[in-house]
Amino acid sequence: MAELKSEIDSDADLNYSLGSNVDPKNMQELTIYVQNLLQNVQDKFQTMSDQIISRIDDMGTRIDDLEKSITDLMQQAGVEAAEK
Repeated sequence: MAELKSEIDSDADLNYSLGSNVDPKNMQELTIYVQNLLQNVQDKFQTMSDQIISRIDDMGTRIDDLEKSITDLMQQAGVEAAEK
């Protein structure tokens, strides 16, 4: 989790700030810069969103597996208790 935060922070520092390298000369250059900036933000947001959805899906699969294992253990315990 900390790794994701540091990646976000470093990307923000590199891609989303007005640095000394950016000096739009006219309105058209400023418009292009802002469009590129917004596209970068949108791309990063989509990537993070996809990662979150993937992790939620993985968590759901693990929970389903855990529920099945618990059910199997309960059935085994019930069968063993009846045999004793």
